[in-house]
Amino acid sequence: MADSPIKNEVLYRVYGVLTILVLLGAVIFAQAVRIQIKEGEKWRTQGQREFIKQMPVDAERGNIFTEDGQLLATSIPVFDIAFDPNSRGMDPLDFNTHIDSLAYLISTYVDSTYTPGGYRDYILQKKEEGKKYIRIKTAASFAEKEMMSQFPLFKLGQFKGGFIVKPHYRRERPFGILARRTIGYVRETANPVGLEGSFSEYLAGEKGKRLMLLADREHDFWIPIDEYETIEPKRGDDIVTTLDMELQNITESALLRAMNHHQAEWGTAVVMEVNTGKIRAIANLGQTDEGWWETYNYAVGAAIEPGSTFKLATMMALLEDEHVKLDDSIFLNKGKMEFYEDKMVDSYAHSYDSTTVRRAFEISSNVGMASMVNQYYNRPSQNGKSDRQSEVYINHMKSFKLHLPTGIKIDGEARPYIKEAYSVQDNWSGTTLPWMATGYEVMLTPLQLLTFYNAVANNGVMMKPYLVESVQHFGEEKENFKPTIVDPAIASSETIRDVQELLLGVVEHGTAKKLRTDAYHFSGKTGTAQINYQRLKKRTKVGGYQASFAGFFPSERPIYSCIVVINRPKENGIYGGQVAGPVFREIADKAFASKIELHRAINRRPTRLAQSELPDMDTGQKRDIGVLLQNLDLPSYGMPGSDWAVLKATRSDSVKVLTRRLENKQVPNVVGMGLRDALYVLENAGLNVKIKGLGKVQKQSIKPGTRITGQQIRLTLG
Repeated sequence: MADSPIKNEVLYRVYGVLTILVLLGAVIFAQAVRIQIKEGEKWRTQGQREFIKQMPVDAERGNIFTEDGQLLATSIPVFDIAFDPNSRGMDPLDFNTHIDSLAYLISTYVDSTYTPGGYRDYILQKKEEGKKYIRIKTAASFAEKEMMSQFPLFKLGQFKGGFIVKPHYRRERPFGILARRTIGYVRETANPVGLEGSFSEYLAGEKGKRLMLLADREHDFWIPIDEYETIEPKRGDDIVTTLDMELQNITESALLRAMNHHQAEWGTAVVMEVNTGKIRAIANLGQTDEGWWETYNYAVGAAIEPGSTFKLATMMALLEDEHVKLDDSIFLNKGKMEFYEDKMVDSYAHSYDSTTVRRAFEISSNVGMASMVNQYYNRPSQNGKSDRQSEVYINHMKSFKLHLPTGIKIDGEARPYIKEAYSVQDNWSGTTLPWMATGYEVMLTPLQLLTFYNAVANNGVMMKPYLVESVQHFGEEKENFKPTIVDPAIASSETIRDVQELLLGVVEHGTAKKLRTDAYHFSGKTGTAQINYQRLKKRTKVGGYQASFAGFFPSERPIYSCIVVINRPKENGIYGGQVAGPVFREIADKAFASKIELHRAINRRPTRLAQSELPDMDTGQKRDIGVLLQNLDLPSYGMPGSDWAVLKATRSDSVKVLTRRLENKQVPNVVGMGLRDALYVLENAGLNVKIKGLGKVQKQSIKPGTRITGQQIRLTLG
């Protein structure tokens, strides 16, 4: 019987399907052969790249120390702990024997999210899923890591016990906010900052390498394939800074009190060692939503118009060119004057039509400084030609290095801005020099200005400021950074002596006289600058003020220079003498209380002195003389019959205490007195006092006993 058409059709379909399956199988086989043999090495390599890599191993970052060895920043090791329940070296018997006790200890001492039974079930579930990573704890301390390493099963190690330890380092700053911005940081998500960034090549060390296996793709967790690192990491070097944490704490605390008192926007204070340029303290505070914080290094990075503290540079230019002497008379017009239709007024109201150059500086007269600069350096063109005197003034600013950054080895120093004379690009105009003379139309960072003041304190020798003393490795010095002289003489010795007198005069009887103290002498200049201002036709629209004070102490032999800048104070004053000056004074007071180098030892000489070495003609109040003799344990005789006394060396081993009488309405004898006593006596007597030099009074211009009629008396100190 012939096959039916239906049966044949079915067979054809079966054969067709079979043929397709055979062809498909052949294709699959061919592809498998191609992948396995021809492309096998390629895919095996790619698989290894995805799951096995030679990963970098972080090196321990070096420490940052103060000069006396206190720790500013260090790396604390922390550990990410995980468990591999499917470790290839683990014995199933060990796992089953210890899983209950392991779960109990983890849930009791490490992670209380689960009960012991719940943790056991969680581990078993992950094991059944073939997982090689169970997170136990992130950023565990060394003590916690050591504790867990003794847990059952974990004590068998990584391969037999599945105990995975991934170490890394966390940067710690033991002093918290103190110098935080200066110390800085290095982060993957931000530009490096401060010493951490600038000296990272020393601190970072060298990373090691280790063959690692990807244990958990979700958490990007890699584990070592073997127990040994291929290349050991090398620990970073330590750096020793110039910072003195006692002074740093004093400076930061004083600045913080002022910021709170005045509710300012930001503030900075820097203390520098005069002879070396070492930065002993640097504080930067800005207002944030979380309170005061070191958010930015204003001392190094904020180029600002300095205001009246810049007048020191103006005076030095005038003195260098011998245009003026300190006791020359200048016209002030009661503190109001126009320059090319722009009005200038003095910050402090006064009634001086004219006064001396010295007094104009002491009262910080804008008009006085501007008029002198305008007269000598801003002369009009003659026959269409300029005498280029403005260039002379600008060249003085350059000779004082005010146009250059300090070059301090810390990232982010802003460049200063000093206009080029007659430059169209710099918007030079007829009013540029008068305003530049008073600290406007120039830009300087606080550190750049302090470096200039420090040079004046250092008798004209300009030092490069620096923050790092040395680089060390496990206590062995690898590199040392020495003091660097930028310029051995930024001005003549006569000019330096004159401006030192001026800066002392500002504190003794100028804009900072309320800050002076009987305990010691300090010198400096107040500054009050308008910020965000607009000069309109009839007035100047001011967006706020910036208070500053720059100076040094003690005046007779400066050890430290210091600058304080407080931006936009909103309460309790705006002037430099009210806002920034008290911070300087607090820093100096507490430095004197804590730093022995600021004091002359009272027993630095033997008690028994040669007659020529005994105090001779030293004059002062009787009670002060008594304290002096007692502290020196110096034999004396005589009983003064007034409140003032004179020491006279009349014997080889003792002094006689003589009477110094001060008669009413007669010029007193102040020879032998210190400046403070002399000023007290003469000003109370109604005399106008002018001083020259430092030390004790050596000469007075009016003979003692002369009738007082409000004269001016000049004192020569030495």
